[in-house]
Amino acid sequence: MAIIHRATLVPTKAELITAWLPAQPWFDGPAAEAVPVGAYRFDDPEGEVGIESHLVDVGGRLVHVPLTYRGAPLPDAEASLVGTTEHSVLGTRWVYDGPGDPVYRDELARVVREADTEVRMWVETPEGRVEREPTVRVRGSGAADDAGATPEVVVVREPRPGVDAPTARTLVGTWAGQDEPVVLAYLA
Repeated sequence: MAIIHRATLVPTKAELITAWLPAQPWFDGPAAEAVPVGAYRFDDPEGEVGIESHLVDVGGRLVHVPLTYRGAPLPDAEASLVGTTEHSVLGTRWVYDGPGDPVYRDELARVVREADTEVRMWVETPEGRVEREPTVRVRGSGAADDAGATPEVVVVREPRPGVDAPTARTLVGTWAGQDEPVVLAYLA
């Protein structure tokens, strides 16, 4: 279960993604504003790291950007640092590209293996916690045959309808306007 604080982020997640994308070797798109399409979350079993994956429109291209949020820098992960943001409730958050964070990789592999889904999200309000409907729904395929193995986690950075993964061990998603499941990540 993810608890969403009513908070201000400076810079915002979209601003961080917009500034970070042009420097990524896998992104050859325009240096345009990242406009949120939807997002989904996983839980860190230890409760320390926020795990949220974003689908954003960048100049007409759909881009998938998994992020992790930490209360302190992740050692030896400077290459995966997207930036820092000031969270009005939690303070400074170090934001990392998900594939560069072992907590993201482990949780994505677990979700795929166990045919799990995104976590339920709750928003803190003055009246208490209120459940928030997800804007992206995901499901792992299940992959009991590789239990115990350490798979390579591959994020599909520009997900497209009708494109298959090179393996059946996948994470697929749907969102507003996209009712057919699209491959978002897979285990190689």
